[in-house]
Amino acid sequence: MIKGFKEFIMKGNVVDLAVAVVIGTAFGAVITALVESVLMPLISALVGSPNFDDFAKVTLNGNDIAFGVLLTAIVKFIIIAAAIYFVVVVPMNHMIARRNAKLGINPDEETPDPQVVLLTEIRDALKTRN
Repeated sequence: MIKGFKEFIMKGNVVDLAVAVVIGTAFGAVITALVESVLMPLISALVGSPNFDDFAKVTLNGNDIAFGVLLTAIVKFIIIAAAIYFVVVVPMNHMIARRNAKLGINPDEETPDPQVVLLTEIRDALKTRN
């Protein structure tokens, strides 16, 4: 039982996943700092308050329903998504395109599935046989 667990843990996929989680957590802290320390103050300078928590608060039977908290979370999510897109995704896509061009790889070319090629050859061989 221990041997099976050790083999499972030592597989490349599990180790890769663990590394990805650690790096993702660290990168999440960087993006959070960017949003909270740089982007939200810029929005605050332009709009007024970056915090919409008290913006839409409704009291129902003595309970506060704070739609503003949801609005703040949505705005932060959009800013974080935009920051990740422009800081990570766009540069990574450019790097991949440059690497592919250097290696002569054209991602628009469809490479046929080897199984389909084999089945086509078998079909053609059977046609000529009959």
